[in-house]
Amino acid sequence: MDSMMMGAMSADMKAMPGMAAMDMAVMQACMDACAACEQACTVCSTQMMDCAPACMNCADMCNTMMRSMMRMQGMTPAVTMAMLDACIAMCQMCMEECMEHAAHSEVCKMCAQSCKACMDACMDVKNMMMATA
Repeated sequence: MDSMMMGAMSADMKAMPGMAAMDMAVMQACMDACAACEQACTVCSTQMMDCAPACMNCADMCNTMMRSMMRMQGMTPAVTMAMLDACIAMCQMCMEECMEHAAHSEVCKMCAQSCKACMDACMDVKNMMMATA
């Protein structure tokens, strides 16, 4: 996302209670990680392994998390935290499922790595929100 869009989002977010000190670079990194995880999970779900349902659910959750972060109007810190927790939980489950196949599937290995990166990025946003609360 370009700097003009991030600047506009930053201005909108600062008007929301409890969101005045959000670091847009951390937010952008999380959105990017969600998008990458969605793509990896979508590819992995086509492999027809036992992890496919978890991958499909994780892809949907990552897409929802990313889209909600892009339209912060109407979001509250409590809702954002709950969504981050849900995304982290879904990525954790998907990562664990894919790790069972990672030894013989590069796609599952890539998916698990993307899930881990998304979990870490979501935790960074949560930590930032807790520090600014």
